[in-house]
Amino acid sequence: MDVKIEASWKEALGSEFSKPYFKGIVSFLHAEKEMGKTIYPPGKLIFNAFELTPLPALKVLLLGQDPYHQPGQAHGLSFSVPANVPQPPSLRTIFTELHADLGIPPAAHGCLESWARQGVMLLNAILTVEAGKPASHSKAGWMEFTDAVIRTVSGKKENVVFLLWGNFARSKRGLIDASRHCILEAAHPSPLARGAFLGSKPFSRTNAYLTSKNIQPIDWMP
Repeated sequence: MDVKIEASWKEALGSEFSKPYFKGIVSFLHAEKEMGKTIYPPGKLIFNAFELTPLPALKVLLLGQDPYHQPGQAHGLSFSVPANVPQPPSLRTIFTELHADLGIPPAAHGCLESWARQGVMLLNAILTVEAGKPASHSKAGWMEFTDAVIRTVSGKKENVVFLLWGNFARSKRGLIDASRHCILEAAHPSPLARGAFLGSKPFSRTNAYLTSKNIQPIDWMP
């Protein structure tokens, strides 16, 4: 099966694409489209997180759950939206904490591509969603694939910062070798967490760890 994904990831994950579960994902998406359902993000952006953050460049993995489900929002990067789309509530909370942590004023847009291009992989555990139906593809098989991605990063890289925000992301901790990497956990930035994310200082803590390992820190200006 020929999957269009960035070359370093295709090599590292090659065996996944021939497994029955992945063939099941492809069949599921084809069937959904044949039924006339709208799927986000657009097909060419499903693997955008991989395209913008090749495996050799990866320094940080920020794990989200599933894509935004409203028109125009999802573009294959967790928590991010295209520059012309209003910021979702969770992203506004992230920017509030970024300002408090590093003094970076909240951005006028919600596009985090600049982070991705510096080595911050913005990975959703579920890579597609039906329009208007959050978590609708949670049983499509994507989590088996992204669990393999997390294990691959843990096994093939060293000194990666894993940002696990909220109980869902924290449940993936067991896939990560904590002796080789830095795991920073926090509450989810969703308003439902009632501000528990605020004060977690993930951005300064990430850069402090990277600097301690002689790795270029992230410029968190969106």
